[in-house]
Amino acid sequence: MESAVVAVVVVVVFLLLLRSGMRVINEVKRGVVFRFGKALPGHRQPGITFLIPVADRMRKVNVQVATLPIPTQEGITRDNVSVKVDAVVYYRVTDPARATIEVQDYAFAVGQVAQSSLRSIIGKSDLDDLLSDRERLHEGLALMIDSPAAGWGVHIDRVEIKDVQLPESLKRSMSRQAEAERERRARVITADGEFQAAQQLANASRIMSDTPEAMQLRLLQTVVEVAAEKNSTLVMPFPVELLRYFDRAARSFDTSPSATVQETAADPAVEPGTSQA
Repeated sequence: MESAVVAVVVVVVFLLLLRSGMRVINEVKRGVVFRFGKALPGHRQPGITFLIPVADRMRKVNVQVATLPIPTQEGITRDNVSVKVDAVVYYRVTDPARATIEVQDYAFAVGQVAQSSLRSIIGKSDLDDLLSDRERLHEGLALMIDSPAAGWGVHIDRVEIKDVQLPESLKRSMSRQAEAERERRARVITADGEFQAAQQLANASRIMSDTPEAMQLRLLQTVVEVAAEKNSTLVMPFPVELLRYFDRAARSFDTSPSATVQETAADPAVEPGTSQA
């Protein structure tokens, strides 16, 4: 009877010890075990794991990608412009044992390195690079943060600059500059259009002057276009070529010899054989 009681007590104690040493690790975490204060090599995978009561202690480390916002940092760019820049860092733990042992708080350490790296990248870049060439700055900033973080078992996935705050005076200057640039391009385009139109008109005038029939065809085309409007009154102009015909006929008549003789005979003041001054 006493042996049975002892066996039951032993089983109960064993089950209690087993229950106290059993731990469950979630899928998104890894376990680092310390036995009598010394870290065991490797880490425990997700699932059920057993620890030695009293001797072992386990610390769980999240291996998901974490988002760390970088507070707004104020700095002066390489071209002496005061700006305020904020960014965000995406990182994850690749070695839970080193992230637990090598650094006291890896999240705080990554944040401090990110702030100093962001101020450094501001001083090395121009304002145009901060506004337009951000991909290159993201790569350089991620490399600067990843260099010390790799020794802590942390990998930097990506760093992005969220916003660049400029002084109000600089914003007004940039808006005026952009407006002046747009106005300049508009004037250049307008002047270029007028030049091309004038050049084409000059070419057309030369062709029409060499071929008078082209002027008549253009006149008829204009008449057709005007006649298409039902509410318009069409006034047919006198043909230019007909006027030129009469002009040439009048000139030839004035210069003919018969016209000169008739004029001399009709004037009684001019005697035959004499010329009128």
